[in-house]
Amino acid sequence: MTDCLQVAELHKTFGGVAAVDGVSLSVGNGETVAVIGPNGAGKSTLFNLIGGQLRADAGSISLFGRQVGRYSPQKRFRLGLARTFQMAEIFASMTALENVQTALTIHARQEFSLRPLATTLFRSEAEALLERCGLSDLGGKPVADLAYGDVKRVELAMALSSGPKFMLMDEPTAGMTADEKIPLMDLVRRIGDDTGMAVLFTEHDMGMVFAYADRIAVLARGRLIAEGSVNEIRADPQVRNSYLGSVSLLPEAR
Repeated sequence: MTDCLQVAELHKTFGGVAAVDGVSLSVGNGETVAVIGPNGAGKSTLFNLIGGQLRADAGSISLFGRQVGRYSPQKRFRLGLARTFQMAEIFASMTALENVQTALTIHARQEFSLRPLATTLFRSEAEALLERCGLSDLGGKPVADLAYGDVKRVELAMALSSGPKFMLMDEPTAGMTADEKIPLMDLVRRIGDDTGMAVLFTEHDMGMVFAYADRIAVLARGRLIAEGSVNEIRADPQVRNSYLGSVSLLPEAR
């Protein structure tokens, strides 16, 4: 399997504290990998390094075979990287359709356009993305009026506007109800299966992790302490002691 992401010996410190300490991991094309660990383990810092929001102190990041350590987030985006956030990054005053149209306009022009222009372009493409994300009946509604699970779907549709080959998802089900989580992750899995898009996601809900990840990487205090299949991680005594011991019920792998 060809790797779309390779991270080697990545380091990032803040005030002398190592937030990411020698982390190495990879994600293959079409693969779904979860990064788990307790609060403060370094997950968000790792994602910000991969996404380009932070620059590493040492180590390397390769996307699709290209070294991107000095690339801006926008340049990584143009290579095929997309991202969703723990708190949905959307324009609350716009409709769902306008949000996706704006994302499509930004992708096409690589710059922000004024709202009147952004919301007149790419209407059919935006409608198709909303339909794919199960939102075809909600395109005309302001995002501020949508249920949070639907807001997260709008954010996903926006991220898909660039036709990404690799998606970073920072706690994709955070803030969602139990009834909203499974349909969203089912949707992400279907998109990955249909397009070959790879996914790297963080998540505190172990039910989602064990149900949807092909592999799991475990961080603790900035270091990678384990990596493997769902069953390997479930059985790892170090992982149980560091993190999973606090989880009362570990669901069976699919």
